[in-house]
Amino acid sequence: MITVGMNYHTLPGKQTEFEEKFAAVIEALNAAEGHTESTLWKDVSDDASYLITSEWSDDGAFQAFIRSDAFHAVTNWGKEQILSDRPRHKVYKH
Repeated sequence: MITVGMNYHTLPGKQTEFEEKFAAVIEALNAAEGHTESTLWKDVSDDASYLITSEWSDDGAFQAFIRSDAFHAVTNWGKEQILSDRPRHKVYKH
């Protein structure tokens, strides 16, 4: 099992839109093979900073998801309209 930390920082005023989009993204995550659970966290000292923790059965399942068309569609939308910076992902193995 692995946990992936995905860090995002939104453009000013885009927080609500990011949070609403996450609700749709969670559906894609839940449909992905090997996905167990994901949670959205909001930084209390920077309300434009977010962390998504996502648990997967193994690294291969996560890698397959981030290569998927669904993942690319969401990340392209975020890059063009929502995010102030490139997302950063870190994998933690159990």
